[in-house]
Amino acid sequence: MSILSVDIEALDPGATLLAPVGMTTPHDAIKDASVSGGRIAAALLDPELALCAVQIVADGGPLRLTYRLGDASATGSYPEQMFVERHNRFTQAAGDLAEASRKIAQGAGGGSAGIAALVAEAESRFDYGHPETRFNDGADAVPYLSCGLTPGSCVDINTYLIASLRACGYEAGYVYGYFFPEENGGVTHDMHCWVVTRHDGCLQEWDIAHHVKAGLGPTQAGLNPRPGRRVALGHSMGHRYAAPGLSGQLKLLAEPMRLVAGDLLRVELVARLQG
Repeated sequence: MSILSVDIEALDPGATLLAPVGMTTPHDAIKDASVSGGRIAAALLDPELALCAVQIVADGGPLRLTYRLGDASATGSYPEQMFVERHNRFTQAAGDLAEASRKIAQGAGGGSAGIAALVAEAESRFDYGHPETRFNDGADAVPYLSCGLTPGSCVDINTYLIASLRACGYEAGYVYGYFFPEENGGVTHDMHCWVVTRHDGCLQEWDIAHHVKAGLGPTQAGLNPRPGRRVALGHSMGHRYAAPGLSGQLKLLAEPMRLVAGDLLRVELVARLQG
């Protein structure tokens, strides 16, 4: 049994947060989640994604979320909802990106070779970074990057990859949670995301950002090209939770966020993994 704890900066009494409950993968299963320094006011379901979030009201002062993880390797699998294509601005390729992606996949011979070609194409379009403005901000669909390098984080790279894969009819899922680098002793301060493909019954997991950041050469399938451990807390982009004061569609809920006047704002946190 492993324990994932997420410590959040001191909050005013009555401050409201939304936090993901977690999911099951072939690697881990979130058995339960609890809160100290606050109370769970409501459980909120996104039925299309089969994901749950909790609405938390802070007591005032530090707040901790604790997740108990169990081994899911014998029976765990990725949820089917993760691979369902949904048409929203976060995942749908613009026309020119869809056309270019289909040509690349077909040129590689389709099948698993087509997937690998699209992974390589996504990798070739980005220079790893955290720009203030994302390449798809304000766009109704994921735009085509036709030349040069665009600054982008794991979120940007995988947004582009998911749109490219789905434009070609591939089953692909966007997964996010925490990655704990081996050298950090089970501590991290930020979320991470990666992509899972499923073709002819074969699952492959891809982490372009880690290959680029660590200078590991062309991206190969497989988790943790950088030594460490990851815990998935959710999947997909385009969430809807019926939380009071929250309207419209969220891109995702990857980590605890503060709900203020209808907006979700990031909070300072430290995540720790034990066991």
